[in-house]
Amino acid sequence: MLQDQVKQANILPAETRMGPATLKVANLARAVDFYHRVLGLAVLEQAQTTATLGVGGQPLLRLDTVEGGQRQPDFSTGLYHLAIRLPSRADLGRVLLNLARSQYPLSGFSDHLVSEAVYLNDPDGNGLELYRDRPRAEWPYKNGMIQMATDPLDVEGIIATVPDPDAPFTGMPAGTDIGHVHLRAGDIPTAERFYNQILGFDIVARLPSALFVSAGGYHHHLGLNTWQSRNAPQPPANSVGLGNYTIFVPGAEALDPIAARLDTASIKYERSADELSVDDPWGNHVRIVAEK
Repeated sequence: MLQDQVKQANILPAETRMGPATLKVANLARAVDFYHRVLGLAVLEQAQTTATLGVGGQPLLRLDTVEGGQRQPDFSTGLYHLAIRLPSRADLGRVLLNLARSQYPLSGFSDHLVSEAVYLNDPDGNGLELYRDRPRAEWPYKNGMIQMATDPLDVEGIIATVPDPDAPFTGMPAGTDIGHVHLRAGDIPTAERFYNQILGFDIVARLPSALFVSAGGYHHHLGLNTWQSRNAPQPPANSVGLGNYTIFVPGAEALDPIAARLDTASIKYERSADELSVDDPWGNHVRIVAEK
């Protein structure tokens, strides 16, 4: 019944996109230095225990200090990585060059066919992905489903697109945003029910240990896996990690069918004129915000 209700509501609007996220950190000064100096986000606001960073005056990331913050346990649900999307291949190359100049360690490189990605952890161990999308016309499909892979990344080719590799790094450009969020889930069927049947995302890929969902035909707005978290507990309250993430929908009327499905499923949520807030089955706090 609930699955039919989602189909009747035409899933989430095609204009749905990801918005700012909040990360919990143990040392605010250390985190701000990394996100500003190494990654190139601008500091928009900073107080004693919080800071907001972004690009072009637009918030992208909020940092909240956790007193006595500890790293997220390896066996737990929560954040897998937060993915920052850059507008072009050359922009990704500029960030890569600054990471090299800063001698900051990277944890992986992948060509996903739909995108090119670099992986690293922030100083608190929060997982990050930096990536650029290939044009949608180049995305491969099979049986109506987007095909993704983890092929070797052409790092030299990315660097070669930077017109002047020796130019000073001036930060991430306007148009940089949160492209997707990847979470550790406790099990895939529960993840599918919440994110597909209740929130209304389309399923773009389903594996025994992972699920990828999106709106508007994007390759994925959310990834969920059980690689380190099958039947795992939530991280302790003083863990660093994900504070919340935002989903933007086009207009307040887009919140109504989501609220109706949450009501049908007897899931508690908070609702205002332009925002709906709900926790997923593993306590990840989701803000669904109507764009005006």
